Amino acid sequence: MGIESLKVGFIGAGNMGGALAKAAAKTKCRAGIMLADKDVAKAAALAEEIGARTATSAEIAAECDFIFLGVKPQVMGAMLAEIKPYIENRTGYTLVSMMAGVKTERICETIGFDAPIIRIMPNTAVEVGEGMVLYTVNAFADEKAEKNFLAFMKKAGEFEKLPEHLIDAGTAVSGCGPAYVYMFIEALADGGVKCGLPRATAQKLAEQTLIGAAKLAKETGRHPEELKDAVCSPAGSTIAGCYALEKGGFRASAIGAVDAAYERTKELGK
Repeated sequence: MGIESLKVGFIGAGNMGGALAKAAAKTKCRAGIMLADKDVAKAAALAEEIGARTATSAEIAAECDFIFLGVKPQVMGAMLAEIKPYIENRTGYTLVSMMAGVKTERICETIGFDAPIIRIMPNTAVEVGEGMVLYTVNAFADEKAEKNFLAFMKKAGEFEKLPEHLIDAGTAVSGCGPAYVYMFIEALADGGVKCGLPRATAQKLAEQTLIGAAKLAKETGRHPEELKDAVCSPAGSTIAGCYALEKGGFRASAIGAVDAAYERTKELGK
C-alpha cells in the first residue's frame, strides 16, 4: 500500500495534533486524513484548512490505518475504552501515541491486548517543518508500518529513533526545549531593548541569531564550546557577556530545566 492510499486519523487535534495533521496533509495521503476533537468547531476549521474531514473517535478507530492518540495521559483510560471495540478484532492498523510519559506497554495493559504502537514525542516546530520527532516502535508494529509512518510524516522535520527507555529523557530536551529557547529569545530581545533597540528590531536580531547559531552548530558538527570560543575575543564584549551568564547560573539552570522536565514526564506516565 502506498502512502496515497493510507487513512490517517487524529484523536485530539489540539496544538500538537493539529500541527502533525498539517504536516501529514503536505504528503499524498491528504485525502485520507480524519480529525476528532472535543472542540468540534476547532476540528472543523482545521479540516477545512488542510483538506481533511471531521469524524468521531470511533470512526477513526474503525477506518484508519494510523490512529494518532493526541490526548492528555490523564484521560487515556477513557479514550482507549472508547476505541477498544473498534480495533480489538482489526488488523492492519497502528496506534501512534504522543501521550507524554506513557509507555507502549502501559497502553497495551490498559486496552487489554497487544496492539501495534509507534510512540512519538514531537515538538512544536513540526508546524513549520523543522520539528524534532522522537519515536520508538513496539514489538507488535512491523517494519512496513514504521516505513509508512516516516513517509507520510516526513514534512514534519527530522526523526530520531530511540529505545523506549530514552524517550522521556529525549522529551525533556527536544519536546520541552522550544519553551526554553523562546524564553531565551525573549530575554535577548529584552536586553536589546534595554540597550536602546526598538522592540521589533531586537526581536528580529534575537530570532535570526538563534537560527544561524543552531544551523552553524548542526552543519559543521563543531563542539558548542569551540563555536563559543570563536566568538569570544580576549577582553572583549562577548566574554564579558558570557561571564555575566555564568554568574547567573545560566548553564546550571538549563541543565536543571531538562532534569525537572524529565522527572515530571516520568510522573505523568505513572
